[in-house]
Amino acid sequence: MAPGGRRFRATLAFLAIALAVVVLVAVAVGAVWISPWTTVRVFAWKLHLTARPPGLSRATEVIVLQLRLPRVALAVLVGAGLGVSGMVFQGLFRNPLADPAVIGVSSGAALGAIAVIVAGGGAMAGGLLVSGAAFVGALATAFLVYRLAKVGPAVQVATLLLAGIAIAAAISSLMSLVMSFSGEQIRSIYFWLLGGLSARGWTSVGVIVPFLVVGIAAAASLVRDMNLVALGEERASQLGVEVASFKRRAIAIGALLAAAAVSVAGVIGFVGLMTPHVLRLIVGADHRRLLPAVLLGGPIFVVLADVAARTAIAPEELPLGAMTALIGAPFFLWLLRRERGRAAGILG
Repeated sequence: MAPGGRRFRATLAFLAIALAVVVLVAVAVGAVWISPWTTVRVFAWKLHLTARPPGLSRATEVIVLQLRLPRVALAVLVGAGLGVSGMVFQGLFRNPLADPAVIGVSSGAALGAIAVIVAGGGAMAGGLLVSGAAFVGALATAFLVYRLAKVGPAVQVATLLLAGIAIAAAISSLMSLVMSFSGEQIRSIYFWLLGGLSARGWTSVGVIVPFLVVGIAAAASLVRDMNLVALGEERASQLGVEVASFKRRAIAIGALLAAAAVSVAGVIGFVGLMTPHVLRLIVGADHRRLLPAVLLGGPIFVVLADVAARTAIAPEELPLGAMTALIGAPFFLWLLRRERGRAAGILG
């Protein structure tokens, strides 16, 4: 086995073990401590692998299965969706600064979802109407940002950021306008915009899973084209890539994954920025390896951030979006400075 292959497999094994550990820790931590061993025994019981654990109280069963486990499961799914969405947008734009939140896609999804919630359609079809509206908003925003940011054959860092900031500002003003008609819903919408997983149950998990399955499967079908497009659009076209079709599919897939996450967890930034970029430094730029690594790394980041958000000032809870921004904003500034220095070196 080649050294690169050994490193990749070792990285995946480490990420898989780390994810299992952080999931057990996340279920354990809270106002009532529940040992990871108890959690494992409850899992085994519910999977019909063992009998009901002796001494298991009804309260512990409810806390694990109805309160903490769905929240942790949702954190895993949201992390996977945002991580893969960021990977797709970075591959599309050929830019490490592309992220659903940074380029305004998450804001577009939020606008669509808020409009449906204010109109009273939030509970229709089990929340699928909110997810559908979020997807439409994310898709429209992604296409608009791409069109505005494209100068010649490539998307420059400056134009990408300016387009994203401009679109996000316009969307923010529209959201403020929509929220002015929200009445008593404004408080819940406000906390939803800050991002969070509190008061989410198995219903939210059921809403996001179909979108993620479709989106991740579609992203897997794009990895070869993303590898070729990284060589340049002209070279990719010579190698058989339908570049225009690739762009449309990449935008739709990235928007779908971002919208799925936003529709159940609100706006959570920097997950799609940090996760693919950090893992690309470890496993390399080959998207065939990057995709499975992101599917494990994104959930680890979100689960840990959620644990920090609900324990930092317990019994109060911080917004998850604020926690990820606290970690991601300095990383974004460092990355922006590095990209600027690289561009200056090229020009020099």
